[in-house]
Amino acid sequence: MTQKFIILLLTCLSVLTISGQEKKAQLKEKSKEKTTKNTVTRENKEQLKVIASTKVDTTKLKIKNIVQEIDSTKNALADLNFKLLKKKAHASYYHQKFHGRRTASGKKFDNNAYTAAHKKLPFGTKVKVTNEVNGKFVIVEITDRGPFSKVREIDLTKKAFMEIADNKNSGVVFVTLEVVEEK
Repeated sequence: MTQKFIILLLTCLSVLTISGQEKKAQLKEKSKEKTTKNTVTRENKEQLKVIASTKVDTTKLKIKNIVQEIDSTKNALADLNFKLLKKKAHASYYHQKFHGRRTASGKKFDNNAYTAAHKKLPFGTKVKVTNEVNGKFVIVEITDRGPFSKVREIDLTKKAFMEIADNKNSGVVFVTLEVVEEK
């Protein structure tokens, strides 16, 4: 019995020393991996700097393009004359159920375009619609007749309306209507 006990004890000790050695070997490998990872990142710092500068350059280009678009829009607006049609007019927007239907002018209605309906203005007339509260404006083309309410003056597409509206939940805004005339 004592021999069996001694053999069992020696076996356990050998297993413990082997597992301890394996743990030491694993720890050495992990530390080597960490040092190699640090060396790799040091070597790639220059590449990362190049990538970062490229991203900054593309951002600068995008901003530059936006500024150029704004300038060209300002120049295009400078070439236009606006004839006042009405102040404090009520503007509303089309319901989505009209999307895809034909308008009075024969064009297909698109709620994502910059078009509008007016009772009397000729089709194709461009109108600058300015929100009197916040000063935001859009230029829309008259393609339909309406609105069929005595109070409202113009029906805008939902996209045009949402661009000038402060409160996206409102259905009516007070606007100034100006007919666009080219110089």
